[in-house]
Amino acid sequence: MVIRHGDTGAAVAEVRARLAHLGLLPDSTIVNSPTVNAGMVDVFDDALDRAVRTFQQERGLTVDGIVGPQTFRRLDEARWQLGDRVLRYTPGHLVTGDDVAELQRRLNELGFDSGRADGFFGVNTDLALREFQRDVGVDADGICGPGSFKAFDRLMRTISGGNAAQLRDHVSLASLQTGISGKVVLIDPGSDLGVDICQAVAVRVEGRLAALGTQVLLTHLAQPSGVLDEAERANFANRTGADLVVSIHVTQIVSPTPSGAATFYFGAPDGGAHSANGRALAELIQNELCGRTSALDCRTHPRTWDLLRLTRVPAVRVELGYLSNPVDAARLCDVRMQDASAEAIATGIKRFCAPG
Repeated sequence: MVIRHGDTGAAVAEVRARLAHLGLLPDSTIVNSPTVNAGMVDVFDDALDRAVRTFQQERGLTVDGIVGPQTFRRLDEARWQLGDRVLRYTPGHLVTGDDVAELQRRLNELGFDSGRADGFFGVNTDLALREFQRDVGVDADGICGPGSFKAFDRLMRTISGGNAAQLRDHVSLASLQTGISGKVVLIDPGSDLGVDICQAVAVRVEGRLAALGTQVLLTHLAQPSGVLDEAERANFANRTGADLVVSIHVTQIVSPTPSGAATFYFGAPDGGAHSANGRALAELIQNELCGRTSALDCRTHPRTWDLLRLTRVPAVRVELGYLSNPVDAARLCDVRMQDASAEAIATGIKRFCAPG
């Protein structure tokens, strides 16, 4: 499902109601709107477009005003607050939501390793919750209900600001910084725009890393008969035991003016939960990329795209440039620049894995 400015229907009304619930679309815009009086609450108007873009900006999504699968899923997750419902691990159908992310943050702050606060109630969250329940003297059944909520309220009033997640990142980084040889790196060439360019760079990265003793996996070879979406690519990375994930893309927009390269890592734009190791990898690749090519430095940024959010190891997305910009397009199609881009990505990965 994809809805955008100008669309009508029940799905539009649902998006409007959820944004109003979040306070991004004040009730007055619904109650007093002339479109409501005309029975047109299901119109995707300017006010709804602004609210969608604000939500996307706050959640680290692509800010395009289009409600696609990722944005709609995040809207659904945002309606839950911790305590609204009972939470538990359900294999094959993971519970997701802002309440799960808050549960994970609380467990991590208290020193119980629930993994990344990604809003998915998985195995790590289940184990951390049971350990917490045993320590506070409630039934260790893995069900986060009234008893667990009360225990959290008691403890969170006296304990806050824990840095257990940061310590785990440091431990994880130490295990990665043992040299590039023997590492498993998943390279994910974009499958939408400029696919030939992305695959050409990906193959060159593969060659450089393989020569150093690295096992390189390519996502487009994992599913030759179809296109994997971001969640499926993240699941592939998790199943194959990759140590790092690098996704390679190019960009195209309406305006021919924007240009430059940028690299993204998992993180909330408000400075909350993020992957410290993903950020370090992104910064190394970005520095190499802009130093070895003529690309404008658009820096590194946190995002919560599914591939970055759901991958359990450091993952970054590299945007090589804009096909919509004539100068960038010429650079991206230049074989020498493709070589330089591949060298930059491979060098960034090598530096990230170098012993400290």
